Amino acid sequence: METDTLIQPAMMKSLKRKIAARAVLLPVFIGLFILLPAGTFIFWQVYVYVAVLLGPLILVVSYFLKHDPMFLERRLKTKEREPQQKKIVLITTFIFILGYTIPGFDHRFGWSDIPPGLVVIADLLVLLSYIFIALVFKANSYASRVVEVEENQTVISTGPYSFVRHPMYLGNIIMTMATPVALGSYWGLIPFLSLPVALVLRILNEEKVLREQLPGYNEYCSKVKYRLIPYVW
Repeated sequence: METDTLIQPAMMKSLKRKIAARAVLLPVFIGLFILLPAGTFIFWQVYVYVAVLLGPLILVVSYFLKHDPMFLERRLKTKEREPQQKKIVLITTFIFILGYTIPGFDHRFGWSDIPPGLVVIADLLVLLSYIFIALVFKANSYASRVVEVEENQTVISTGPYSFVRHPMYLGNIIMTMATPVALGSYWGLIPFLSLPVALVLRILNEEKVLREQLPGYNEYCSKVKYRLIPYVW
């Protein structure tokens, strides 16, 4: 889905600056929350994991800069309006910090012994999950990072949205569950096991907002009955 593709040159420059600023944060995050706890730069699992994410990320950003820059503008928003969502964001941020920090300590102290083949399989799951999320983005230009309903927003019921109402969260769960193993740690799975609970709370509040503010969403819910996992919930 392509929408709001026209954007002023000044806005495009501003958008590119914002993206560049976010890109700079990636090595900072990796250094602080993985390599610093690991106490070493000799950590091949980290570099493979970053490469698996970075390659598709560059392609996705390049695609949307050309075809739907307003989508990227929406994805750069971080300020939630809903009070409950603000609490959930704090919880999920804490979960992610733990989920990435523990593999660093795991690498330092040798708590886990994951075969390289299993690490590669986990990286493949991360890659496939990211591709799936990219398809969600392509289907829904309004897939913002924050819970809100914009003017002229419409219900999306095609592509991944024809199977579940929140496919992006499904992709996120698979990716995050595979991430600790891709980083060579079983113990890193522990904090991420609580992520589905946080996302369920987010979905319930998000659907309350969508039902109240997005025309046609109630009808969509009656057609697509499952929120996250087909035939389960």
